[in-house]
Amino acid sequence: MKNIFKRYNMVAFIFLAAGSVIMLFPFIWMVLSAFKTSADVYTYPPRWIPSTFNFRNFNEVFAKIPFWRFYLNSIFISVTQTVIQIVLSVTAAYALSKLIFPGREKVFVFIQSSMFIPAVVTMIPLFLLVSSLKLVDTYAGIIFPQIFSAFTTILIYSFFVGIPNDLLDAARIDGCGYYSMLWKVMIPNSVTAISTATLFAFLTHWRSYTWPLIVTNRTELRTLPIGLKYLVQETSSEYQLMMAASLMAIIPVLLVYIFTEKQFVRSLTLTGLKS
Repeated sequence: MKNIFKRYNMVAFIFLAAGSVIMLFPFIWMVLSAFKTSADVYTYPPRWIPSTFNFRNFNEVFAKIPFWRFYLNSIFISVTQTVIQIVLSVTAAYALSKLIFPGREKVFVFIQSSMFIPAVVTMIPLFLLVSSLKLVDTYAGIIFPQIFSAFTTILIYSFFVGIPNDLLDAARIDGCGYYSMLWKVMIPNSVTAISTATLFAFLTHWRSYTWPLIVTNRTELRTLPIGLKYLVQETSSEYQLMMAASLMAIIPVLLVYIFTEKQFVRSLTLTGLKS
């Protein structure tokens, strides 16, 4: 019996290792290609390790397009949207899960049903609304229409529901108000959910392409995904420059993941477990 389990574990390990290699292959290829020369990129058979590590690719990216401007725009917009979205989702989830008020169930159903509406359906009405408010070609026009997420709210709500009401009753006896209970009881017991929601929210906003493209006309307001498209048009044959720009573009996402990785893994571990 032990031999069967050992063989099963070995097969599972080999399968997972092969899957990891397949998943990591594009990333490793991108990192190595970012330092290659043009000759290394188009040599045959393909060369894995660059003959010389060419750091000038990164300088050429900045020379081709206003990369820093796009980069700072994306950081400012993504961080602002993520912070506001998490604040709104946490407060909404708290109200829907722990407070009693008329129409609570209807509000929850309304939020839940909004997840079934494709984003393309609301794109034109949303643009007309932003245009009527004269927010086209502004940071506010990019940021505010995308600060609420039903998915993030329901994700945090599912964790808030699992927190015993006895903790809130004890906090209320100690003199805590609604905001104190949220800050001292709900949030500390839901760090896992909030970290996971933050990671998903930042990733969504960081790679957003369609809405910033629609609502902006000036180049200085464009975000990094649009800037990468500009780079492709400028350097369609310079593969190494596109890889260098892509490598710089994923650094903020990697940093956010590193800071939330423990909580993210924990949330996956807790998925399916009853509180």
